Amino acid sequence: MSEFEILDPRMRGLVIGTAQLERLWTGARWAEGPAYFPAGRYLVFSDIPNDRMLRYDETSGAVSVFRAPSGNSNGNAVDLEGRLVSCEHRARRISRTEHDGGIVALATHFDGRRLNAPNDIVVKSDGSVWFSDPTYGIDSDYEGDAAPSELGRQCVYRLDPATGALGAVVTDRLQPNGLAFSPDETVLYVVDSGASHVADHPRAIVAYGVRPDGTVADPRTFALLPDGFYDGVRCDAQGNVWASAFRAVHCYAPDGTHLGTLPMPERVSNLCFGGLKRNRLFITAQTSLYAIYVNARGAARPTPRP
Repeated sequence: MSEFEILDPRMRGLVIGTAQLERLWTGARWAEGPAYFPAGRYLVFSDIPNDRMLRYDETSGAVSVFRAPSGNSNGNAVDLEGRLVSCEHRARRISRTEHDGGIVALATHFDGRRLNAPNDIVVKSDGSVWFSDPTYGIDSDYEGDAAPSELGRQCVYRLDPATGALGAVVTDRLQPNGLAFSPDETVLYVVDSGASHVADHPRAIVAYGVRPDGTVADPRTFALLPDGFYDGVRCDAQGNVWASAFRAVHCYAPDGTHLGTLPMPERVSNLCFGGLKRNRLFITAQTSLYAIYVNARGAARPTPRP
């Protein structure tokens, strides 16, 4: 019997009845930012308050420290060349880990002011790096260094792969958080977790149309959560949106219908697809790393047009 609660018949085609939720590892204070590296069959994820990145080896099940200190890293992603790109709270920057292990800063400032605390990150098929920049990493000393915001606003930024220019693409969110592109990259999903700071703020996933020039337009509310917070989001190859939703994982159809729910034993922070067939859903949830096989494959980046 599936561990998912089926809310729409379409969900039955996305679950495997005999697949069970597995707790792969525990021992974090706040696990976040999973990124799967298919070439090595391993997953890198963050333990933000403990200032370290961890590495889960899918071939052996072993978990080891990938990097410590990590700059209180949060979100991670894999770029077009298979390199790790990361959000660092303490350094208030986006960094890239080179193939030789060297670390380079990709973005630290906007309009001459320090970024707040980059949170989540995605890489588009054209090589551009998109990241959210709320204030969580500077709100206290628990996940970074407490400090006032120099920018005075929280945005989603786009780093141009050709020029290195940084542009603010989403400027209308209170606390932009998790990010994901639709499979064809025409939609950018942005979590707004601003209810952490303003109690009656909508707990929403907002969908933006993505223009060819790298700007966005026409925001629409895609999903709402009555309690708790959305955090990380990912799309599967069919365009369904899988979202961390407080103490559960929610799956939404591209039309916004809530298809099903996977209850979780801990508060969920983020998730990503991995495994040999991209059909294993890895979930970071407070102290632990979980996984479950699903009948869906994570969205692959489309081939860029010449």
